[in-house]
Amino acid sequence: MGKEKEIYLTSEGFLKLEEELNEAKTVKRPQIIKDLKEARAQGDLSENAEYSAAKEMQGRLEDRIKEIEYTLEHATIIEGSNDGKVCVGSVITVKYDDDDEEEEYTIVGTNEADPFSNKISNESPVFNTTLLSDIFENFLLNISNYSEKANVNYVIILLKLSIE
Repeated sequence: MGKEKEIYLTSEGFLKLEEELNEAKTVKRPQIIKDLKEARAQGDLSENAEYSAAKEMQGRLEDRIKEIEYTLEHATIIEGSNDGKVCVGSVITVKYDDDDEEEEYTIVGTNEADPFSNKISNESPVFNTTLLSDIFENFLLNISNYSEKANVNYVIILLKLSIE
């Protein structure tokens, strides 16, 4: 069997998953069990839409519980680094050459990545381009989308740890 991918989480992300797991086990699971009992009481299960829906929800919930448990068990909590290089746990501010716009991004594990919140995965092209780079280093990122290719020039102007 091949080497398994490392799972990186911030302490905030770890706590959110613990809360989600707790809610799934203590609130959602009992509710689904109750729904199953009520649907079962209606009689013939072969034509019982409520029972089928509850069974499907139960399956999805149990899969999610297993996924969260696995993630929490195998996660590496991001500690950050203080060597001045971009790494998982870093918060970088970049300045784009074409418009002088500045944006702040947090480098997180894939489980926490959310581009709309400027949380970039450690497996993203931006991270791979800036990995272990220094502040004020210039970058050229080639971005391909379905019909066009684009180059984005940017420079890291600020680097800090997300966990201090």
